[in-house]
Amino acid sequence: MTSTQTESTEKTTPWQGANAMRVRIVGAGVAGLTCAHAFAARGAEVTVIERKSGSGQGCSWYAGGMLAPWCERESAEPIIAELGHESLAYWRASVPDVPNEGSLVLAPPRDLPDLKRFSRRTEAFEWVDGARIGALEPDLEGRFDQGLFFPTEAHLEPRKALAALTRLLVEEYQVAFRFAAEGVGNQCSEVDDQCSEANEADLVVDCRGLAARDTLADLRGVKGEMLVLYSTEISLKRPVRLLHPRIPVYIVPRGDGHFMIGATSIENDERGRVTGRSMLELLGAAYALHPAFGEAEIVEIGADVRPAFPDNLPRLRKRGNTLYINGLYRHGFLAAPALARRAAEVAFDGAYFPEVMDEDHRQW
Repeated sequence: MTSTQTESTEKTTPWQGANAMRVRIVGAGVAGLTCAHAFAARGAEVTVIERKSGSGQGCSWYAGGMLAPWCERESAEPIIAELGHESLAYWRASVPDVPNEGSLVLAPPRDLPDLKRFSRRTEAFEWVDGARIGALEPDLEGRFDQGLFFPTEAHLEPRKALAALTRLLVEEYQVAFRFAAEGVGNQCSEVDDQCSEANEADLVVDCRGLAARDTLADLRGVKGEMLVLYSTEISLKRPVRLLHPRIPVYIVPRGDGHFMIGATSIENDERGRVTGRSMLELLGAAYALHPAFGEAEIVEIGADVRPAFPDNLPRLRKRGNTLYINGLYRHGFLAAPALARRAAEVAFDGAYFPEVMDEDHRQW
């Protein structure tokens, strides 16, 4: 057994302190904020420490916001659908403006075999013909002959959702936030040694993403590039995935004529730089969905690096008084609330969740 496996299977005991558990969460992305919610709801005294100037400014800033556990099942392990189903209910209950319009997966006629392959790897969908596609999305009428409709899925606008969650934490749970503007800066790069707030805690929850490679050596970076388009010539109610020969492409409506187009998955940890090749592919896919995107205004181009373990599955690891939640890959909004609930139960109840705490996920 490796040292990592030993640490990951460390036994836990229920919280037995006489006072409220003091929890310091390092990182204010989607993992950190949902953990703050889970622990505060259990009565913990929670402080969130973030080296940036505000919450949700890491790779969560560039997320698509699709709450699509069954679509993700096509290319992910069953545990992602399990976590996603739980998280879908969380987002619907916790933040406003979560459109419950489902998801649509389409393919050009030449790629219908890929659509059939997609259908064999998932569930909870309906086959839809051209007429039904037009009824669901009138602006796509006559453009596609077949598709898959996932009626129970949803989507959200990540930046608005994280802002709403931050307000909830401050106003209803009195969660304290320490940002860079308040003197945190980069001093939390080594959580255990350099954060006085962390050292004073009963429990530290490390949600730093790729920055946690200083202690989680098996993390790697997977870059995702995206763009936001603005057009008044097309309207969509729900996320649409267009099967693409090279990259999975989705178009997510953000309201007021804005659409997020994403996202690439490139095996490197080069933050910020967006390649011309990627933009051509994303724009080409959007144009293939509807020619109106060819005349759309490019409002934003962005990229960041998502943290992943070798099998692209998330982990909850315990070392001493620190819980590490990491490896969410491109499933941040889909997995974080379910992981946060498990983390709180580990800390308060001594629970153990082999599906995210055992190193070998193959049996799950």
